[in-house]
Amino acid sequence: MQAIGFDATLSAATSPELANYRIVHFATHGIVNMECPESSRLLLSMFDRQGHPQDGSLTLEKIFKLRWTADLVVLSACQTALGDDMPGEGLVGIARGFMNAGVPRVVASLWEIDGDAPADLMKEFYRGMLIKKLTVSEALRAAQLAFYKKKHGGKWSSAYYWAAFVAQGDWN
Repeated sequence: MQAIGFDATLSAATSPELANYRIVHFATHGIVNMECPESSRLLLSMFDRQGHPQDGSLTLEKIFKLRWTADLVVLSACQTALGDDMPGEGLVGIARGFMNAGVPRVVASLWEIDGDAPADLMKEFYRGMLIKKLTVSEALRAAQLAFYKKKHGGKWSSAYYWAAFVAQGDWN
């Protein structure tokens, strides 16, 4: 299932069909609300094909209600690894929501990310995971090292462009 542009709707993101995929990748905008973490969200299409407004916010509250069997969710969106450190609960944010939904592994970002850099990094990440058969954490590390070496001295040599992503949950 691929949902791009107007097809990237809240109903597509919460569809029971999506729950059966092994890997679910969100490349979108992320908004973290540290005062009210249940309002943190991934932004999907806010308008339908006819230009009518629609709810395009996949909030943490909605994510907590999902039940998925996916092995991995990749959140290629700003600050999706952040959240509020709640006493007795730990860090509560978007990544934690997907783990609560049953996903054992989440790749998420610690800060705002540049549009082109993460796309190239994700290509390397999936190449490592799907072709080289590396674990999630190994593939992420290999992608970050390859990206650093490839871009060293160039436009994206700063760790800002490739070090934002972390693996959470079961790292294997």
